[in-house]
Parts: sequence; structure tokens; C-alpha cells
Amino acid sequence: MTFTATRSRSFRNHPGAAAVALAATAALLAGCSSSDDKSDPLAGDKPSGDTVVVGSNNFPESTLLADIYGEALKAKGIEVEYQPNIGSREVTYGQLRNGSVTVLPEYNGSLLAYLDPKAEQESSEAVNAAVKAKLDAKLTLLESSPAEDKDSVALNTETAKKYDLTSDSTLEDLKDIAPDLVIGGSPEFQTRQQGLKGLQSEYGLEFKSFKALDAGGPLTRAALAKNTVQAADIFTTDPSITKEGFVVLKDPKNLFGFANVTPLVHKSGLSQEGVDALNAVSAKLDTKTLLDLDSQVQLENKDPLDVAKAWLKSAGLD
Repeated sequence: MTFTATRSRSFRNHPGAAAVALAATAALLAGCSSSDDKSDPLAGDKPSGDTVVVGSNNFPESTLLADIYGEALKAKGIEVEYQPNIGSREVTYGQLRNGSVTVLPEYNGSLLAYLDPKAEQESSEAVNAAVKAKLDAKLTLLESSPAEDKDSVALNTETAKKYDLTSDSTLEDLKDIAPDLVIGGSPEFQTRQQGLKGLQSEYGLEFKSFKALDAGGPLTRAALAKNTVQAADIFTTDPSITKEGFVVLKDPKNLFGFANVTPLVHKSGLSQEGVDALNAVSAKLDTKTLLDLDSQVQLENKDPLDVAKAWLKSAGLD
């Protein structure tokens, strides 16, 4: 199916990111966007020599992915410097464009929505082509991984057991039982196409009622765990899936779009050997794996760098 993305991944559950973005936007409008202007708030320090600067946005998964990319590059003998938790997409995109950041983990559909909010998204491949057409000429996307961090409909353990549904079940399997279920999500989820409207039009789902909560945040997770709602909008790599045993239903019609983890790079700052190393990471990283890695960091409080190194070793990429 074709849809227009309405949400940018780098803002999700991170209220401070909006303030950073507004400040950055204001600076741009004030005429401080030139990469040659030392007063540019988006301009970081330029890397020296052959150093690759791997940056991340200001949320844990982005930092973990940056560590994975950086350690994969180091395994090829490439000198790496980390710039974690830089800020929102407005800031990191500016630093990529001026070359002060070389590599950043991105989400292809969310990046396209940032570059062109009205762009239609028909497939992951089409999204990547559209992104490349809109990117600054100095930037490019590498290969996307199967791993996605996006909206989904998840059931709590009690509900999944009651109706004999598993992680192999799809949204189509809810058609007969949806009238018995209360679904929760952000207030916007009730009215947007990537929400109840799309669930009805694409899958024929009519729920018993809707409970307004938050955008996949603590209110939604708690309500689903306590069975206040039986279904909810939960992001596909949220560690609560592991902690609470939530069952995420497959979305064969891609109602919730595309959010494949994809390296965004400054072309002149990365060698072909580096490109190949990051593409090898993408080939091995899927949603189940990313959920497990996120859970180790966010539930078990493991150091993301240690988690990254262990996974690369297990995947034969160290």
C-alpha cells in the first residue's frame, strides 16, 4: 500500500529534542546555516585526517547503533571517533552535511518524512530511492537493514493466549476478535490513517473502544501490561515487548510504513572498505536482534559499547 509518513523517529519519547530542533531551526532562519560560518550552531569540529566520526541522535537505540557501526569500522582498521547524543535530526543532518559527522544511524521512512513530508512511501526500496533524490549532494544512504523500529499493534500476554495468537499472527487475525478488545495509543492514533482509520480500511478492524494514552510511552505500556487495554500501539523494538511478553502482530500490508535502520553517510568521509563494513552490518541486523540488543541496554543496564562488540563478534563482523 501507499502512505504518507506523519512521524519522525528521532523525536519519539524525547521531549527535549523538539526544543533543540526549534533552536536549530531558528538559527538556520537567522542565516547561520553555512558550513563555513564559525557561528553556525550545527557545525561541529571537523574530523582530522582519515578519522570517521560516528554520531547518534539523543536516544538509547541510536547510541547503540552508532556503537555497532563504529566498532564494525574499527574492525577494518579504520580510525573512529564517537559523537553520541548530538540531538535531533535537524542538528545531526546539518553536521553530516558540513562533514563534522561522517556516519549516522537513520530510519529510512522517517528520514524521508523529514526531507519531504508529503512523499508517498510504497516500499523500502522506493523510500531509499526517494531519500537519495532529496539528500544533500554530499550525502548518501547505504544499504538498509531488515531491522525496523516503527509503530505496531501489540497484544498483552493474557489476550494473546486467550485467542491463541503469536508473533507469527497478523493484523488480519484480529478481524473477528477486535470487537472484544480495547485498543490504546496516542490521541492522534485514533484519527490518523496510520492508526484506527487505517486498521479499519486496510484490515477491517472495528475495536470495542479506544483509550487515549501516549505515543508508545509509559502510559501505553502500563495500560497494556495491566490489561486496561488489550491491544496498543507499541514500537517494534521497545524493550517492554521482552519484559512484559507483549505479542507484536505482523503488518503484511505495511500500514505502519517503513523505518528500516540505515546508515546515512557523508560520501567523502568514508572509504569503500568502510561502506562494505556497514553494509555487512545491515545484512545481519533484523528487528528481533535489535529488540534483543535494546533490551540488554535498557533492561539489563549493560554498556551499549559492550553489547555492540558482543553482537559483532557473534555475527562474525569483528
